[in-house]
Amino acid sequence: MKYEALAKDIIKHVGGKENINGLSHCVTRLRFKLKNEAVANTDVLKNMDGIVTVIQSGGQYQVVIGNHVSEVYAQVMTAGGLQEGGSETASGEKMGLFNSFIDMISGVFSPTLGVLAATGMIKGFTALFLTVGLLTKESGTYQILNALGDCLFYFFPIFLGYTSAKKFGANIFIGMAIGATLVYPSFGSITAAGEPLYTLFSGTIFESPVYITFLGIPVILMSYTSSVIPIIISTYIGSKLEAFFRKVTPSVVRTFLVPFFTLLVTVPLALIAIGPVSTWAGQLLGQGTLFLYNLSPVIEGLLVGAFWQVFVIFGLHWGLVPIALNNMAVLKSDPILAASFGASFAQTGAVLAIMLRTKNAKLKSLSIPAIISGIFGVTEPAIYGITLPRKKPFILSCVAAAVGGGIVGLMGTKGYIIGGLGIFGIPSYISPEGMDKGFYGAIAAIVISFILGFILVFFSGFKDEEAVDSKSGGTARSVLVKQETVGSPLKGQIRALSELTDEAFSTGAMGKGIAIEPLEGKVYSPVDGVLTTLFASGHAIGITSDNGVDILIHVGKDTVKLKGKHFTPRAKQGDTVTKGQLLMEFDVAAIREAGYTLTTPVIISNSGEYLDVIETDQKSIDYRENLLTVMI
Repeated sequence: MKYEALAKDIIKHVGGKENINGLSHCVTRLRFKLKNEAVANTDVLKNMDGIVTVIQSGGQYQVVIGNHVSEVYAQVMTAGGLQEGGSETASGEKMGLFNSFIDMISGVFSPTLGVLAATGMIKGFTALFLTVGLLTKESGTYQILNALGDCLFYFFPIFLGYTSAKKFGANIFIGMAIGATLVYPSFGSITAAGEPLYTLFSGTIFESPVYITFLGIPVILMSYTSSVIPIIISTYIGSKLEAFFRKVTPSVVRTFLVPFFTLLVTVPLALIAIGPVSTWAGQLLGQGTLFLYNLSPVIEGLLVGAFWQVFVIFGLHWGLVPIALNNMAVLKSDPILAASFGASFAQTGAVLAIMLRTKNAKLKSLSIPAIISGIFGVTEPAIYGITLPRKKPFILSCVAAAVGGGIVGLMGTKGYIIGGLGIFGIPSYISPEGMDKGFYGAIAAIVISFILGFILVFFSGFKDEEAVDSKSGGTARSVLVKQETVGSPLKGQIRALSELTDEAFSTGAMGKGIAIEPLEGKVYSPVDGVLTTLFASGHAIGITSDNGVDILIHVGKDTVKLKGKHFTPRAKQGDTVTKGQLLMEFDVAAIREAGYTLTTPVIISNSGEYLDVIETDQKSIDYRENLLTVMI
């Protein structure tokens, strides 16, 4: 499996599967709930090939993977035998109200995002084709595409019944049954064709006709298609009832009686009370957000645009998702998320400016895929890999995004569907009446955000490490270049990394370096620094020099399987070490006899941060002789 090794390493460094309470994922991140975040090797994970960064926020331990997160997620779930769920913080204590809300929302909605975006894109492009005359409403092509675009959002309660039940630890089919009942077609036929028996709450904003009763209790039939709040609340209450009935029902009949009683109580309760009350609450929420928007759409746009990328970093944008979905269900449009539309383009423009300005080949190579991802709305590679570490470009991209949000507010732009990200999101802003001022406002927002992000960073936001030095007339590199010499930790024969059979090292994915075929079983510190990593198996050592150079010494291939046998550490993780200090001993003969090769890569794992890593040209080497030269 392509990501099997990465998945196993992730599980290991988050503290093992016994430290994992639950796992879910969104577009780019694995979202762990750990029993104890303190035991996770965050620094190791951040520097691991295949991981962009690690974020700890909202009671979640978020490992940012990138566009292939779903494949890694599947491997992690398989390797760890994991199930989603849980609602505890890293320490095992219950989350606060806000963190619980964010955790619940992300757990319920994130599994639907891929299909929600896909069907939204189909709906958006269908609307576009209709607007420009490529399709007519009478054509079979339009009707099929329109049905496909509507299917998920129309039957959203069924899908959310599944994800909510999974999140709340309930039977997923009970959750789906509750959702299916809420959108049962016959209820709509009753209200369309029948006469109400009487009306409740006459003369108020909650005035509701009653068409049917349940055991004499009035049932207010409402349209729950596309709704989000009623099914989430109903499924939550259903999960509690299911747990109660499971506790009191004999095991011999539990399989069918628990769902029987749970549905028999939950569904009428949902139709009689939960549904109407939560629908009214949703309507008030929608009107409330619209009221704030109408006070000053420009200010609302500026604020959402400016802080959207900050929300994304901490996962706080999930707090706005249910509001937007509710607005689309109640008001048929949403102005809130529309204000964030320019943010990914502002970020992409900033990265393009960095790519054109930098002379660092590694940074250029990182920028290209980040730009491509950003165009399609996925900005984590740009944020974590490029702009955020350099601070000023990130801030300036937020400024550009704020301007884009202000334009959206000024032009009255609204989203009419939850569509694709980035350029695929453009059709989402086509009004049912066609391309109006709001649609052109969305186009203007992304163009101006992109251009402004580019200009701000290109002219004032990025100082390259190799920029011209005005005092000398040469480059800063020619004047300011420093170097650190890395001594040899082993005695033996020199080998090129390309000769290794382990692709993680031979391809340079772990960083630049060299390999040694050891003659003796001793490992000495190659620099002055800190022993930052000492694997329990003893087979690998990580050292950070006083100048910040990260050095990985990996003794042999697959020697982790020895579980420490034949390895004797002579220092502890966290120790301050000096160049030439003995760190570890290992039994060369015994390890080889066990069938393992001992060719040892010595890697500069953060070599991308430096100008170059120059290898020794010697064929053999002794302890403490110059092995690598890092150009700082």
